Amino acid sequence: MISDAHEGIKAAVSKVFNATWQRCRVHFMRNVLAHAGKSGRRVVSAFIGTAFAQDDAESARTQWRRVADQLRPKLPKLAAFLDDAEVDVLAYMSFPPAHRTKLHSTNPIERLNGEIKRRTEVVGIFPNEDAIVRLVGAILLEQNDEWAVQRARYMTLETIAPIGDDPAVSLPAFAS
Repeated sequence: MISDAHEGIKAAVSKVFNATWQRCRVHFMRNVLAHAGKSGRRVVSAFIGTAFAQDDAESARTQWRRVADQLRPKLPKLAAFLDDAEVDVLAYMSFPPAHRTKLHSTNPIERLNGEIKRRTEVVGIFPNEDAIVRLVGAILLEQNDEWAVQRARYMTLETIAPIGDDPAVSLPAFAS
């Protein structure tokens, strides 16, 4: 499950779905860069990017800690922020490499929300509640069809099956 770092969402993912929670990497980077100061943003972004570029979870964690240690003398609060967020931000690294690009951010759902907003604003005023439900339902069905086709390319049942055997990754009961 991928989301921003809202405590309620994190608790629900753990309790209701019993699934791995991934902090959205895009939102995390925005938070980090806000703490980095204007002059340090490029350097901090590049440093953290080295952890994201690693090939496996252990290398990513090692590099993450190295980056935090390098930042600690000049930016102790940012280094502590990195220490606290390590598990949440790097959770996607426990999944197969082919899945990682789709699991590290909430961009697909945000794009869907933007599309719903755009298409409902075109209509402007709906004659009744049923009309907006029909439009949003049609948009969601359309997106579901697109995702169903895309999933066959990057997240098939065959590629997900080995994840169920990995103790580092927990899938919701209905997915495993």
